Amino acid sequence: MSTSNAAAQRQQKWKSLIFPMLTVFIGFFIFGFSENVKGPAIPRIQSDFFLDEMQIGTLLSLNSLGYLLACSFTGLLIHKWGVRWISIASFVLMALTGVLMFYSTTYSTLSGSYFLMYVGNGMLEIALAVLGAQIFVRNTGTMMNLAHFFYGLSSIVAPMLATGLMRVSIGGHVLDWRGMYLIILMLSLIPVIPALLGRFTPPASEDTVERISIKQFMRDPVIWMLVIILSFGVISEMAVGGWLVNYLEKAYQWNSTAASGMLSAFFLCFTLARLLLGPITDKIGYTLSLIILAGFSAASTFVAILAGEPGAFLFALAGVGIAPVYPTVMALIADRYRGNSDTAISFIVTLMGVGSMLGNYAIGAIIKGIRKLFEQGDNAQLGLLRGLQAGYGFIGVCALVCSLASVVLYLYLKRRKELL
Repeated sequence: MSTSNAAAQRQQKWKSLIFPMLTVFIGFFIFGFSENVKGPAIPRIQSDFFLDEMQIGTLLSLNSLGYLLACSFTGLLIHKWGVRWISIASFVLMALTGVLMFYSTTYSTLSGSYFLMYVGNGMLEIALAVLGAQIFVRNTGTMMNLAHFFYGLSSIVAPMLATGLMRVSIGGHVLDWRGMYLIILMLSLIPVIPALLGRFTPPASEDTVERISIKQFMRDPVIWMLVIILSFGVISEMAVGGWLVNYLEKAYQWNSTAASGMLSAFFLCFTLARLLLGPITDKIGYTLSLIILAGFSAASTFVAILAGEPGAFLFALAGVGIAPVYPTVMALIADRYRGNSDTAISFIVTLMGVGSMLGNYAIGAIIKGIRKLFEQGDNAQLGLLRGLQAGYGFIGVCALVCSLASVVLYLYLKRRKELL
């Protein structure tokens, strides 16, 4: 009888983990698609609506308001209704935005559709991070990196898939970027299945932990250092998806297939780093890992810009360094604030959203400003090149700031003997 009970308990425990894990892994896989098909789409959107680089930067920045808004309320909704239903709501909302984007005919309607997509993305990111913090209680760095590996896995094929879908003709009608977004975002309904089947119950150990208020978090210097690290790290990571294809096409006159291929190479490096470097972050420590990896990404980006077209492969190699930053910070949060990870993640990611919004705007503004500075007479192409170099250089600067802020955090935690 005891053997039967033990087997039943193991089966129940496995069931309680398998569906939440599937929700996390498939959720990140779909998330990677939704975030990284925009690289090949943006030049076509820019052409369709006659937008300049400043307007593209503004589009991405304003849409980040949706992400920021979602981050500000998702933690409260999870606390009230549970992580399962918020995950499902975010998947459904993302699918709905695919329909709205398909019917977008003006810059305003497109902006509104992107805004809602970012709301869904923000809700999903918080929900998956909280769920991951709840179920990954051992080898947290490895498991967080593995979860985010699925994001990178879909990101590898996302640019090439987007480029291919935009050329597909159905009934004499080319899908273009509208049809591509519709198909990609409808995939968001797939992870709804394990989310409905699973049992999403926080670990019993978390019930005994004293809850920490937002005001208490605001008095913790570590929280603010993590905000800086994550904000600049995510700007550097996410900006590549929005600007690399544009950079290669306009600075080096690459065709869309070659440029999208380089973006896929970036995400290949990105994905392999998350798959392989997770155990290393657990072994040498989260903070030291952040210093080394973000610094490597910054160096690769700067050298790629200075080397010109022959050094373009270094843009892809930069993905090795920047990839583990986000999951490593999430692992650090999960270990340091066990039992309060939902509040900590919501607070940090909300402020990160502000940084991401300002970062996209800054890149567009830098490109436009430097372009005008150098664009004199017949030097239009030179002005564009210098603008793109300056704007992309800002991506490297963000990775460098991420590394330097990690040094400050390392020294602070070491002095207090709280290194993780």
